[in-house]
Amino acid sequence: MIKIVVDCFGGDHSPQANIDGSLAALEQFPDLYLILTGDSSAITAELSGKRYDSSRLEIVHAPEVIGCDEKPTDAIRLKRESSMVRAIRILRDSDDVSGMVSIGSTGALVAGALTRLGMLEGVIRPAFCPILPTMDGGVVGICDSGANVEVTSAHLKQFAIMASLYLENVYGVSSPRIALLNVGKESEKGDDMRREAYKKISEVPVVNFVGNMESRDLLSGSYDAVVCDGFSGNVLVKTTEGTALELLGKVKEMIYSKPVYKLGALLQKKMFADLKSMMNYQNYGGSVLIGTRKVVVKGHGSSRAVAVQKCIEQAYRMEESSLNSKIEEALDKYDHYE
Repeated sequence: MIKIVVDCFGGDHSPQANIDGSLAALEQFPDLYLILTGDSSAITAELSGKRYDSSRLEIVHAPEVIGCDEKPTDAIRLKRESSMVRAIRILRDSDDVSGMVSIGSTGALVAGALTRLGMLEGVIRPAFCPILPTMDGGVVGICDSGANVEVTSAHLKQFAIMASLYLENVYGVSSPRIALLNVGKESEKGDDMRREAYKKISEVPVVNFVGNMESRDLLSGSYDAVVCDGFSGNVLVKTTEGTALELLGKVKEMIYSKPVYKLGALLQKKMFADLKSMMNYQNYGGSVLIGTRKVVVKGHGSSRAVAVQKCIEQAYRMEESSLNSKIEEALDKYDHYE
């Protein structure tokens, strides 16, 4: 049985999205056991009338909620009865609980994970790794996307190792193609730190390093993961998502601008529906925090049930594949830094 704790508050559509996503995950995985943290009366009310296996679902009362406008370290320290802190404590203190999912405050989750859980043996810093769809029907990971604004070449080398193992074990990508985000594809491009990172990553046998990647090629399908500092990665992810949403909005506006366009769109209705589904981030889960002692998955604050279900699936797959153990083994074997 794989046990995962779900923080049921803190998102735009909580607790409904968290609970509906949890019930869908229970149906998806017969060996999954979920612990829901949050206001027990609200959770119970949301569960009322819904069918689920109650032997695999537990509720832990946590009446407080951490808001996204609160200072992360203060919130973790002062709101000990919040749904997020209770979830982190359960994850830390229970040997049989493998991971947690939250769509609450990113800053508070990172602060709580670092101070309460700690890092895997050998990890310098953990990194967020969200997943985006590529134009050839695959996915690409971005590691890091916000956990570390400033990094060194040693950090980027570790990100490459961890991202490679994540794509291979959770998404079944054989020999993932790992790239380094840079201002050009040539090996001499970028600042001293990135040129040094290029050299270090290329020397790791376990990483299929394919060189530098320019941001415009992120969704091309030529890469399975790209490593970068958290600031650049966060900008890359949000710019890509924003561009896709704006483009889809413009296409819709143009379709309704002329009758002939409407007729054409009607004939291609299935194609537009498939395109919209492919570009919908809700279908790809959350951003995993790779490198912490136990599995942590952070979903988007606006996540609905399907996104929460995907976040739980990510946590499940990470534990099922023993990803953390494989990361520790790889770092011990291939990563030695001064």
